Amino acid sequence: MNITEQLIQSWLDSEQNQKDFIGWEFSYLKGKYEQEPLPWSYHSHVTEHLKPTHQLLDMGTGGGELLQSFEHPLSLTSVTEGWKKNYHYLIKQLKPKGVNVQFVKEDDHLNFPDDSFDIVLNSHESFSINEVRRVLKPNGWFITQQVGDLNGLTLSSKLIPDFTVDSFDLHLSTVVSKLRAAGFKVLYQNEAYPVQRFFDMDGLIYYAKTISWEFPGFSVETHLPQLGALQEELERNGFIYNQEHRFIVAAQLN
Repeated sequence: MNITEQLIQSWLDSEQNQKDFIGWEFSYLKGKYEQEPLPWSYHSHVTEHLKPTHQLLDMGTGGGELLQSFEHPLSLTSVTEGWKKNYHYLIKQLKPKGVNVQFVKEDDHLNFPDDSFDIVLNSHESFSINEVRRVLKPNGWFITQQVGDLNGLTLSSKLIPDFTVDSFDLHLSTVVSKLRAAGFKVLYQNEAYPVQRFFDMDGLIYYAKTISWEFPGFSVETHLPQLGALQEELERNGFIYNQEHRFIVAAQLN
């Protein structure tokens, strides 16, 4: 297709808008994309097991948006975050309210003593099962919703030439097997592959720059032919197609 200067400028504007992203809050994308709902509710599974007296750890809390929706006593709450922009935000927003905020770059080393928590939550953050087990109290709960290794391959392969994935190990079956081997009893598990549709290029570019690890090296200036092909798909179908990969596990330490 003919990629006009006006079109390129609009894509560059989308890229610039993403630089204001902080926390883990995607209201900018409202109406710009949709994703099929998951057949489970992470929030419901958490609130089913979270008690007001629990010592809670939320791994990779982002800006704390999801964490605060649980309305747990902040004095009994600890969080980790590995992105410095979010970490500094949490220090200003949550630490003064009593939350223990820890910068943790590598999740195979958590800055907490053994047997610290009644429940560990993890939404879309990497983790070491051995470290989770170490910081949990006996009979403690670990509830995690993960982005599997098949996530977004459709869109990544369209946008990134010669896109490859190093590993396909992150699936429900592999995580459940490792949890059981580490002494956890798995009480709930599920996996899904919801369809995702983008309705404009602004939303797609904002998303690709935010989820940068799925689109390595992407920028508007270096990927104009790929963006042109996606613009054609948008004009042809009314949306750009992608498919996600999610799974959830709720497990109790024996």
